[in-house]
Amino acid sequence: QVQLVQSGGGLVQPGESLRLSCAASGGTFSTHVMAWFRHSPGKERELIARISASGGSTFYADSVKGRFTASRHNDENTMYLQMNSLKPEDTALYSCAVGNDYGVYTYWGQGTQVTVSS
Repeated sequence: QVQLVQSGGGLVQPGESLRLSCAASGGTFSTHVMAWFRHSPGKERELIARISASGGSTFYADSVKGRFTASRHNDENTMYLQMNSLKPEDTALYSCAVGNDYGVYTYWGQGTQVTVSS
C-alpha cells in the first residue's frame, strides 16, 4: 500500500523558516516526479514546487521562487520543502504528491498546516 506521510509545519512568525518532509513507502518513487501543493481558503490549490525523479530539475511557482527549495533523497524515499522568509500569505495546507511528467499526481500526503502570523 502506497503511503506518503508528511511531517513538519506549524505556526511561525513572518520571516522565519520551516522544513516540511514527505516520506514515501509501499513503492519505488525514485523514477517519479514529486511535488508540493498548497491550498488556502478561498483560493485554488496551487502547485508551488516540482522536482524531477533524479532531483536534478526543479520548478517553482513565482509566489515562492527564491524562498522555497525542494529536494529529495531517493535512497530514503523522502522529499523535503525548505521554506525561508515566510510570509503571512504562505499560510495554507501543504500537501506532497507523487506523479508523472504529464502533471498527473496519483498519490498524496495527508497535508500539513503552515500558519505564518505575528
